Amino acid sequence: MSGAVQLKTSPHLRGMHSVDKIMRHVVYALLPVCVFSVLQFGISALALILVSTLVCVGTEHLFCRLQHRDTTVNDWSAVITGLLVGLILPPGFPIWMAVVAAFVSIAIGKLFFGGLGFNVFNPALVGRAFAQAAFTVPITTWTPGMAHRRFLEFIPTTWTLPFLQPDMEHFRAWVAKLEIDGFTGATPLAMMKFEHLEADKLELFLGTLASSAGESSAFLILLGGLYLAWRRFLDWRIPAGVLGSAFVVSGIFYLQNPDLYPTPVFTLVSGGLMLGAVFMATDMVSSPVTPAGIWLYGILIGSVTVVIRLFGGLNEGVMYAILLGNAATPLLNNLTQPRTFGASRRPRKENAT
Repeated sequence: MSGAVQLKTSPHLRGMHSVDKIMRHVVYALLPVCVFSVLQFGISALALILVSTLVCVGTEHLFCRLQHRDTTVNDWSAVITGLLVGLILPPGFPIWMAVVAAFVSIAIGKLFFGGLGFNVFNPALVGRAFAQAAFTVPITTWTPGMAHRRFLEFIPTTWTLPFLQPDMEHFRAWVAKLEIDGFTGATPLAMMKFEHLEADKLELFLGTLASSAGESSAFLILLGGLYLAWRRFLDWRIPAGVLGSAFVVSGIFYLQNPDLYPTPVFTLVSGGLMLGAVFMATDMVSSPVTPAGIWLYGILIGSVTVVIRLFGGLNEGVMYAILLGNAATPLLNNLTQPRTFGASRRPRKENAT
């Protein structure tokens, strides 16, 4: 024989979409969000997104070389993680802290578990959770969008020296020079939680208020999700479950006390819920695969997000809700296994011998 014959068991099906193709289209869907972030926050947001992406790609490549195996950066998953890390951090977040968050995302959130296909949690959220614990003040310091010199100068906190905390006095003086009416440094979620003031929902949907670098425009995030769902690179049931359950749960509380709790629409378009539902909860590795498990997963994330926002000590709950959903994924898969075709619903009793 001129060549070896490979014998494989059925079914002999060949998928139309490779991993790198799917990941590449996710990057395409994220690009409008990245561009809008740069337009809104200027060169600081650009530096944040670029550095986070380069660190994620470089970390994965380095670890592959240290393990004497082919690099896996060609599958584009590290690029997605880097973009998401940059998008879920404040635009003025110190670059050296973003480097740490990006490194943790890949090294601990992904490679520690064995690489793509084995990670239990969404890698970008692992990095964000580490930054939340390690850099409490910088990660809750917000910058006004559309500053008139945003393409000419960096936000003062951007180039804080490594292992130093940003100079908040300098930052506040810089914000004061912008002379932006009504800017208090609080996000719409913080204003709602502590002052019970609801921001304009159209502005939240379009993205003109203070937020993380890429969470501001729910419109562009939703467009990216619709594109991925149309190309069948995204399971629409996950964002539908997340957003639907968040709408229902927040609606129940709103009907009980409209003066205290936000409207369901505000819940959907504020904070990182839209970005989390579309681009992070839908991670193919860390989300369930059974039909019932997918819906339960989405409902869990949406409900926990609302509960944390309304009753927790944090303004936002999307990150922890998704990480909780990731942790529950194996259990949801086991509990919702569909019945084998042709099998009895009741186990057979062994004949007595």
